[in-house]
Amino acid sequence: MPAAEQYGAVTVEDYLSGELRSETRHEFLGGTVYEMAGTSEEHNVIATNLLAALHAHLRGKSCRVFIVDMKVRLRISRDDIFYYPDLMVACDARDTDRYFMRYPKVLIEVLSPDTERTDRREKFSSYTGLETLEEYVLVAQDRREVTLFRRNRQWQPEILAQPEQVLELTSLDFTVPLHIVYEGVKV
Repeated sequence: MPAAEQYGAVTVEDYLSGELRSETRHEFLGGTVYEMAGTSEEHNVIATNLLAALHAHLRGKSCRVFIVDMKVRLRISRDDIFYYPDLMVACDARDTDRYFMRYPKVLIEVLSPDTERTDRREKFSSYTGLETLEEYVLVAQDRREVTLFRRNRQWQPEILAQPEQVLELTSLDFTVPLHIVYEGVKV
């Protein structure tokens, strides 16, 4: 977990209230709040490329794509957890909160050296327990490599690394070539 700073135990209500006033984002894991580090230019370009492609594809449909500042809320055992995925697609009418989603269909994380271990282990374990999640995507920013996990493949990874390969999110009937995902990034 990229944690520039860790705070003492807080309630969910205090966390959510604090996030509305905070200039920095924080993730919440069972009462502990972690300040998130900033991101690189490559991270932002990749996330923007994916957002643009997903937004265009989902226009006029019931699904919505969110980037960076929308939280996903999970409940694991008795712990409330809030993460900030880099991109999230939500399609479930039960998601009615303004500041977080509970029922995402697709979650995408852009990896950095500081977050890769957390995204591949902790978040993978947490996210794949969500009843509505169909696909989890990890996008490297320092090399051309996308790892796609699908529920119907028992969460087995599919690795894409060639510019001509296509990232296919079957749950959204969406495809994007890797050269578009990495457009503007030197990898």
